[in-house]
Order: sequence, then structure tokens, then C-alpha cells
Amino acid sequence: MVDYAKLKAKIIDLEGRSRRNNLRIIGIPESIEGPRPTAFYSEVLVKMLGDQVLQTPPELDRAHRTLAAKPRQGDKPRPVIVCFHRHQTKELVIREARNQDSPIRIYEDYCPEVQEQRAAYRDVMAKLYNSTAKLSFTRISSRSPTKRVTRNGSPRLRKPSPT
Repeated sequence: MVDYAKLKAKIIDLEGRSRRNNLRIIGIPESIEGPRPTAFYSEVLVKMLGDQVLQTPPELDRAHRTLAAKPRQGDKPRPVIVCFHRHQTKELVIREARNQDSPIRIYEDYCPEVQEQRAAYRDVMAKLYNSTAKLSFTRISSRSPTKRVTRNGSPRLRKPSPT
């Protein structure tokens, strides 16, 4: 008997790996990319992030709008999916885009199932980020993970409870 849950998890994992070099760009008006979208979006990224971050336009394998119906005049434009040739360049772009104050926003391109999972714990993560306790995981030895809890500036190490 085939385990449906295992197959579904494997498919989600494979889809996530295939989207590893993709970013989703939101806020670019429709139909301005012209006949060569990869070159256009490459130049947009250089203009948006500046010459100090990207000295040359990044090499993009693909660039296209999401597969939704073209919006009517005045509606929100469809997001753009760009696939970077190099993962390091994609990571640089997403890291620097977080520091930008721009109407154009850049996000990771997650599959729908992962987006649902991330939405489910978004409120909890926001509360953790805003709380005074900062939580991080460290590894003292290869077999002994510990939690480092910082409260009011004083770090404490604590072994996790066995599960």
C-alpha cells in the first residue's frame, strides 16, 4: 500500500527545491517588460538595489508573470517570478531587498502548501519577535542541541526536554 502522506510530502519537498532559486516580485505594472523579460527584470533589480549591491545585472534563467488571468485596467498587477542562475545572487537580492523602502516588494517563491504552513504560525512568530525573550538554537556538541534563552540581557543555556 502506498502511503499518500509520504508521497505528498515528497512532492512538496521536490517542488520547494525546484523553486529554490526563484523570487516573487510584486508591484511592477503589467506589460512594461517588452520582448525580453529576463533582461528587463535584471536591469530593474540593478536600479532598485543600486550599483554597490549588484555591480552587473544578475543572470536570470527565466522571468514571467504568474499564471493568472491578466488583470483589468486599475487592478493589481500579477506578481513576477524570476529564476536566478546562481543561488548566491538570489540570496544577496532577497537580503538587500529587505532593507529597501520601495513600492516594489520582493519575496521568496514558496509553493502553496508551504505558504499555508507559514501563515499558520505567523502570529506566534510575530509574538516571539516582539517579546523580550530572544530564543536561538545552538549546538555545543554534535549530539547535544541546547536552547539559548536571553532575558533582560543575561543568557542562559538550557537542555531541551526529551521528546
